[in-house]
Amino acid sequence: MSGPAAKRARTDGASVSSRVSCHAALANPKLVIEEFPATETCVSTVAAARKACADCVSGADDRVMVIVGPCSIHDPQSAMEYAKRLKVEAEKYKNELVIIMRVYFEKPRTTVGWKGLINDPYMDNSYKMNDGLRMGRKLLRDINDMGLPCGCELLDMISPQYIEDLVSWAAIGVRTTECQTHRELASSVGMPVGFKNGTSGDVGVAIDAIQSAGSPHHFFGVTEHGAAALVHSEGNNTAHVVLRGGKVGPNYEEKHVKEAYAALEKKGLKRGIVVDCSHGNSNKNHKNQPKVSADLCEQIKKGNPIAGVMIESHLFEGNQSLPKDEELAKLRQASYTLGESPVLKAGVLKYGVSITDACVDWPTTVEMLGPLAEAVRASRAAKK
Repeated sequence: MSGPAAKRARTDGASVSSRVSCHAALANPKLVIEEFPATETCVSTVAAARKACADCVSGADDRVMVIVGPCSIHDPQSAMEYAKRLKVEAEKYKNELVIIMRVYFEKPRTTVGWKGLINDPYMDNSYKMNDGLRMGRKLLRDINDMGLPCGCELLDMISPQYIEDLVSWAAIGVRTTECQTHRELASSVGMPVGFKNGTSGDVGVAIDAIQSAGSPHHFFGVTEHGAAALVHSEGNNTAHVVLRGGKVGPNYEEKHVKEAYAALEKKGLKRGIVVDCSHGNSNKNHKNQPKVSADLCEQIKKGNPIAGVMIESHLFEGNQSLPKDEELAKLRQASYTLGESPVLKAGVLKYGVSITDACVDWPTTVEMLGPLAEAVRASRAAKK
């Protein structure tokens, strides 16, 4: 931890870990929830979307989920502009697609780097996590209140207490699918959860995760009042596989989808599969996402078991880097107004451009949604 809190003198001597510079108070989840309460529209939006996603996974609903949006949220203003545009598309294709906005606040890093809006909301190494939790919840509340459901990645074990009621679909990332605590977490949350295949491309670890998440678990956690607790979960029977490619290459083609589905059937898990157009499937080149989506459209027309598609998209294409640490230090402030980042105010970042993975732009996103909806209509016509 850095910033003013890190400068506080330790007074409890050896009772503090030798590698912890300080402990700071964490905002009570209940108080953050009360500050930004879910509206009636939020509640109905989440309930309807969770059911729709679960039905897409089970096959009860022949629509296709589309989890689409920025790789990560760094600017609530641009996120809201994106959400307003996406809401129009969601309404246009509501009979064919279940559109979920990707609203990711936590970023797993291979080594180091910006860890997301919750961890460092002002992007200046001030790590005002309590503000990050409040900003994240407010954004989710505002997007859901538009009638547009949201999807998040579950990375931290405590942060879901602040936002879970506003999340309609969740992902467990490639680095954490094998993690027991994340499987336990998935077993306890109320929304469908997608487990990504392993970094090597191995789908077996994701299938193992689905089985684990579907079972009851007993683990350590926190309550909405922030108290340490023993959690007893019932199991989540809506967990599913997300194919995202791996070190051996992409795995979005028909043969990969059918192999994954056959492996699920063998385990008694007859569930549709979500395919990520980005990451390993795009060979980490955002310009390849439309190519992946086009292939998936052909599979959907054939009736292949594709429950959903993931797209990394923002207002403008590509990505950009944050300034170096020494430049961020010059921008850091003594006091902050919630949501007003000194980095954004300084104009050192391009508006609506990702600061993590590169994304396709808005026009390309629209061009990808239309064929997906048409593929669903074609699939229905073929079944008549």
